[in-house]
Amino acid sequence: MGVERGRASQRSHGVASQRSYGTSSSESQDSRERCKNCCRKFVSFMCTQVGVGGLVVSYAIMGAFAFIAIEGKPEFWMTNQTSVIHNDTIRTLWNYTEHLNVLHKDRWYEDVNETLYKFQNDIVTVVKSGYDGRSHEEVWNFPASLMFCLSVFTMIGYGHMTPRTDWGKIATILYAVLGIPLYIVYFMNMGRVFAKSFKFLYRAMYRCVNRSKTKSEEEGEQLGEWEEPTIIVPSTACIWVMIFYMTTGTVMFAEWENWSYLNSCYFSFTSLAKIGIGDFVPGFGGGEAFGAATEDSQTKLIINFMYLLIGMGLIAMCYTLMKEEIMLRLRTLKQEFKEKLFFCGVKLGLYQEEPAYPEPRHHAHGRTKSIRKSVRRR
Repeated sequence: MGVERGRASQRSHGVASQRSYGTSSSESQDSRERCKNCCRKFVSFMCTQVGVGGLVVSYAIMGAFAFIAIEGKPEFWMTNQTSVIHNDTIRTLWNYTEHLNVLHKDRWYEDVNETLYKFQNDIVTVVKSGYDGRSHEEVWNFPASLMFCLSVFTMIGYGHMTPRTDWGKIATILYAVLGIPLYIVYFMNMGRVFAKSFKFLYRAMYRCVNRSKTKSEEEGEQLGEWEEPTIIVPSTACIWVMIFYMTTGTVMFAEWENWSYLNSCYFSFTSLAKIGIGDFVPGFGGGEAFGAATEDSQTKLIINFMYLLIGMGLIAMCYTLMKEEIMLRLRTLKQEFKEKLFFCGVKLGLYQEEPAYPEPRHHAHGRTKSIRKSVRRR
């Protein structure tokens, strides 16, 4: 009896342990499924237009903070070198003046001339290395770093800011390798979104302008045979949109930066076309005054960041709409070419057009013969 009770207790304990194991395994599977579903939802959201746009902005912000941490250290900046050159030159000139004074005028002129010539060469060397008179606080602040990140992954490359350290150059390479594909995805997605929106507005305006239909269209609509024609956005509308956007940027930057309208238009075009010469940058002046930080330069850089992002989306929209129109025109041209080629062949006797088949007769099973026009080649 004792042995049987022990076996029964072992069996009940084994069954309970199996149940607990099954419960824990089912819970772990449920948690895995939930995690997978969350990952799928996150990936699907990031592939949407809102997700891609947010990812681009977040990527630019993270890059800005990273480059501030790498390049924004005062000990790596050129201002220290120019200060040392300046102080050494002043000290050397004072020593010459103190020792030679006016008793050795010719010797004093020679030594001072040599010292100033050395000072000139040292400053030119520093300027060629990238020094433009700005301190590290004026260059590697958050808006300027944000603008630098935008110029990297959009492939504009203004050149007004460049990394000086080895780690900064390595970080720029890695940042561009990851950011350029992300920008291409953003470019295509925003192009589709803007194209759909603009196409909807254009069709609505087209219907409002052409409300009056012809008599034949109304009769055809009553008989159920009339179909609404396909409305394609013309290329001229896309060109006018880009002209309006460039004009807005021209006026805005001309008023802010005190640039001429030609220089402002020049900056807007080179930026949107991703040429990025870099001689005019909002917040840092332009032309001969380049490098001098203007008032509210940080605000201007952020607005320029948004202006370029939206402008590149509009360029992608124009590309998509113009591509649709060109493809439609090519299909129409191909069809017309085939028809003209066929008629030329008929006139030259290369093709013979046979008469159409007579009216089909109804069979017992209710099927009809298909009517078609055959073309026979001699």
